[in-house]
Amino acid sequence: MNTQNPASTAQLTVPALEQVYDALATAIDQAGSDKATLFLVKLALLNANALADPAVFAAHIDAALRDL
Repeated sequence: MNTQNPASTAQLTVPALEQVYDALATAIDQAGSDKATLFLVKLALLNANALADPAVFAAHIDAALRDL
């Protein structure tokens, strides 16, 4: 996925991505199926704020929707 914040060219390593995936999966389980969507929306908004670029966030949405 080549849709990064132009201010940052840093990418996570595969082990770091695996760590993020594990943390996300654990948090989704912790939120429970009834609150998983709310949790993911809150997380997305926090990350959008951290990106500070609506266009980059929109590109990430497009990338995530591909091949579902």
